Amino acid sequence: MAYDAHDDGRRDFHFLYGRWAVQHRRLTARGVGCDDWHTFDGSSFTQGLMDGLCNVEENDFEGGGQGVAFRSFDVARQVWSIHWVSSADGLVQPPVHGRFDGGTGLFYGQDLDGDRPVQVRYRWDVIDVSQARWTQSFSYDDGETWEDNWVMRFTRTA
Repeated sequence: MAYDAHDDGRRDFHFLYGRWAVQHRRLTARGVGCDDWHTFDGSSFTQGLMDGLCNVEENDFEGGGQGVAFRSFDVARQVWSIHWVSSADGLVQPPVHGRFDGGTGLFYGQDLDGDRPVQVRYRWDVIDVSQARWTQSFSYDDGETWEDNWVMRFTRTA
């Protein structure tokens, strides 16, 4: 993805528009030093809204379940907000906020992992027009250390 100096950031997620096959890796237990990963496949479709100010990414998981990411761009601050909704509970999770610098996007927020407060980091790596990677990490110590707990590898299908 080439960065356009005249772009205020609202086109940052245009690379994700369309259909993708997704390989998921999720840590089986978070925040306890676990190194056992569950791997499964899925698919994803992302579409832009409002001339790129918003987009919706719908994920279908192998074996059942879905998730939706809704992203909106704050034009004045040039920052994205990302909200996640899981079909497991239907609740809108607390957002993460951030932006891209070149082909990497970093987004941070606060949440709970069970009853433990965590800092959340999403990292988007745009590998090329046909591949991307998203990683979710939690910090249980105010950002001193980060534990990756979910990695999604996207391969364009259409």
